[in-house]
Amino acid sequence: MTDIRVGIVTGGRLPIPQLVERWQEAESLGFDTVWVTDHFISGGEPETNDPIQEAWTLIAGLAMMTKTIRFGVMVTGNTYRNPALLLKEAITVDHLSNGRLEFGVGAGWWVREHDAYGYPMPGKGELVDRFKEALDIWDGMQTNERFDYHGKYYWVTDAPCEPKPIQEKLPLVIGASGPRMLRLVAKHATTWNTRAPLEGAIERMRLLDEKCAEVGRDPKTINRSIWPMPHPFESLDNVKQVIASYREAGFNDFVFTWPPDEYEEVMRQFAREVLPELRATT
Repeated sequence: MTDIRVGIVTGGRLPIPQLVERWQEAESLGFDTVWVTDHFISGGEPETNDPIQEAWTLIAGLAMMTKTIRFGVMVTGNTYRNPALLLKEAITVDHLSNGRLEFGVGAGWWVREHDAYGYPMPGKGELVDRFKEALDIWDGMQTNERFDYHGKYYWVTDAPCEPKPIQEKLPLVIGASGPRMLRLVAKHATTWNTRAPLEGAIERMRLLDEKCAEVGRDPKTINRSIWPMPHPFESLDNVKQVIASYREAGFNDFVFTWPPDEYEEVMRQFAREVLPELRATT
């Protein structure tokens, strides 16, 4: 998959009217995707107590306020919701948006958030084991009329899943970095997303290619998505350089944080002037 995509992350901290404005502007500017994050408390916690919206109810509403842009949660923590219920929520949002949802998921990681909201925090090995079972359920419920699955952590019994998604199957975006998670990416993902400086991202990509070889998948069939930190909108030249560096490494899908107010015009100029040029080169 070589077509370039560029998306923007609004998060969910702003009041709803402002988030509606940002999603509609992202669509009008021509971004390919727009995202929220799956958190119940803000990153400044406990020093700050910033408001933050719940991700899936939020995107259900925002989907209704847009028409063409693809969107999702970057990415949903598996430990916060029963996998079968999450799939039903995701399919409902897919129908609300007429088939524009990208199903972004990951294993979960933030200890403080688990503690704050009463979720047990498994160790890293169990996090991946749980995620593997969730992937089996998401796949089985979308591809069968009824589905039985009895794992160590999750189970469904003679479970129907109607309606099916408007899309043939929900495009699966997996956020991952470690070897076991990258093997699951190789087996299941439409898109792989990671957050890392260039050298670290290149090493993770090399590892993903190894996992693709292990499972017998053509690595070119996976979108390679990067969410660089911090936002690159200090200048147009900086955005171009960031994209060029990661493209040379093999990434084709870019997700950038919506910048602070003083850099918004650079973001808008990039979308209007540079993004069409980038698409013309693929």
